[in-house]
Amino acid sequence: MTSRRRAPRRALNVSLAALAAATAGAAWAQDATQVDEIVVTAQRVQENLQSVPVAVTAFGAERLKEGNVESVLDLAQRTPGFTATAVDPIQTNFAIRGIGSAQGISQNAGGDPSVVVFVDGVYAGRGGTPDIDALNLERIEVLRGPQGTLFGKNAVGGLVQFVSKKPGDENSLQLEATYGNYDRIALRALANWAVNDTVAISAGLSRKVRDGYELNVTTGNRVNNEDLWAGQVQLRAKPSDTLEVLLGFDFTHQDQKGNPRHNICNPAFNNGVHCAGIDPDPRRVNAYTDGYLKRDLFTYRAEVNWDTSLGTLTSLTALRQSEFANKTPFFSNPVNPPNQIESTEIGQEENLQFSQELRFAFNAFDDRLKGQVGAYYLREDNDRVQDLIQDFATPAIQGSARYPQKVQATSFALFGQFGYAVTDELTVTAGARMTWEEKDGRFAGFKTGGPGLPPPLGTLGGYDVRASESWEAFTPRVAVDWQPRENLLLYASATRGYKSGGFQGLSGTAKGAATPYDPEFAWGYEAGAKTQWLDNRLRLNLSVFQTDYEDLQISTLVPLCCVVVSNAATARIRGAELEFLVKPFAGLQIDGSYAYLDAKFTDYVVGTTNNTGHVLPRSPKDKYNVGIQYTVPVQDWSVRARVDYSHQAKSYFDASNIVNQTQDAFQNLDARLGVTSPDGTWELALWGKNLTDELVRTYATNYPLYQQLLAPYAPPRTFGVTLIYKR
Repeated sequence: MTSRRRAPRRALNVSLAALAAATAGAAWAQDATQVDEIVVTAQRVQENLQSVPVAVTAFGAERLKEGNVESVLDLAQRTPGFTATAVDPIQTNFAIRGIGSAQGISQNAGGDPSVVVFVDGVYAGRGGTPDIDALNLERIEVLRGPQGTLFGKNAVGGLVQFVSKKPGDENSLQLEATYGNYDRIALRALANWAVNDTVAISAGLSRKVRDGYELNVTTGNRVNNEDLWAGQVQLRAKPSDTLEVLLGFDFTHQDQKGNPRHNICNPAFNNGVHCAGIDPDPRRVNAYTDGYLKRDLFTYRAEVNWDTSLGTLTSLTALRQSEFANKTPFFSNPVNPPNQIESTEIGQEENLQFSQELRFAFNAFDDRLKGQVGAYYLREDNDRVQDLIQDFATPAIQGSARYPQKVQATSFALFGQFGYAVTDELTVTAGARMTWEEKDGRFAGFKTGGPGLPPPLGTLGGYDVRASESWEAFTPRVAVDWQPRENLLLYASATRGYKSGGFQGLSGTAKGAATPYDPEFAWGYEAGAKTQWLDNRLRLNLSVFQTDYEDLQISTLVPLCCVVVSNAATARIRGAELEFLVKPFAGLQIDGSYAYLDAKFTDYVVGTTNNTGHVLPRSPKDKYNVGIQYTVPVQDWSVRARVDYSHQAKSYFDASNIVNQTQDAFQNLDARLGVTSPDGTWELALWGKNLTDELVRTYATNYPLYQQLLAPYAPPRTFGVTLIYKR
């Protein structure tokens, strides 16, 4: 990691210290604004955040706007224990408390994530994350730790929930226009129409274009740009006081240039040939083509809520369709044509997902018993073709491979959770989920190559195999929470999480493609406290945890092929997390979090390599953030300023903990200054992100054969202005 500006960081530290000293000595005014109540659905029913015995961080719509949160990457900077790295909008790796998806999961039609995304209750397994601006969001929730009982498979590390606002009873319109550096233009429209007393419709539309952050010196074009359309439409009908019907549709369309990897010469393997001519500037890449990224994502959703005398019955039916294609150049050498390397990955995927969930939530025994039971069905049809091209200038060692993959996955689950108030202060909760899964796949590999290349590209011919496997998993949860007084909740829990097994479609051999890898399991133990103090001006939440993983799915790089996934390890993760929000006096808010993480393999041996005791990938030991927001009236106008600062310690991208496959400790500084008209109709805001222009790798992969290291980077410093109109 390289920091290009040190002075702003020192100035920020001085400012924070001065503000903390001033705040400590300030009188706690009786009219100070209290912290707002936040409603979450971390247990699939609406509850106050402070009464839920689960580690969850929630961001409301206003907090997302003031913090200029536009993606899950921004969200991760402000959430304890949560890291996110993105190669592109499709290949985004999330990790919560040290557990994330194996690196090659986006190449593999038979794999699944470890941290899942739900959009309005719908499981979003593939196709990338939605565009935040297109969704008329009410909040985003991040649940940390295994969530195997109520949310099911693949929430072994945790999950992220996007929750949209339901169409309301009042007409409204919001228009936004943004212009920023790199010729960024972002337009957004949100509308709500109350058709009558029983029907309302809401809609959102987002359009974004931006020049690329990087220059491809070979083609002369800007790459890693943005060109996106996204939208959402919802209809809400209440034909009676006991029946509610919600219909929803959202889409995302992208068609933009690719994200060529920046090549870094690896001194350990450099013979002065393959590394010659590589531009050291991290914002300049040497690629023979710009590549491309295309994505179409559609979701259709129908939710019915029926209140009966016994409880509430919910039916959620969803169809999710995604198509994407990407061409990503990896290596090239512009100086030595006889030894030129052109390595490219081309992927195309079509995914169709259908899900149906039934839930029944009820209260009994004078509300001392609160429970819910349900059933869940999921079917995914995934069709993927992966091309790996090695185009050397020497014909004898040219090679390429094509890996078609077709996978049909089905999952069925029964679940229930019951909480009983033993006393007015003490509640005991128990739940369980039983899951049955099956995956059927057809995997092929067609390879051509010269004698100079090793297998798999150096092997002529191919394979075409079929494979099938089924698994089942029992994932219980027990918890105890005690509320000795108002605004104080103490809790302890034990939860089992589960991640699906899969197939290695890109293994390069028939045997490897037909051999499944096992599911991943985790037991999570957690104790925590949720508190509010000083007449509800201070919110302070704390959690400590230990998570034991077995059959951990680990990715391994196969030279000249791909990243393969296998069950290779057990791990133990321990840590602590702290979140706070304080309003010392009217107009001032300070919020932040801290996470400590000790995530290590307890048993991980691959061949002659012993990784036992190594740190898990994407597991920084320390991570913290602080935000300061101040609102002041100026002649009936409202002026609001916010600064967000975050720090993340060093982390590894590889289980081997190789020195050059790391991201050193880094900081991030964002700011926003907004002015709102007296009637709240107009708002003008100036904003900036990564103001110190930190250079941050999103991952790093070592390729000794090429004597090079691949390391894409996060966005540089960006800034702009946003105009908002509301009525």
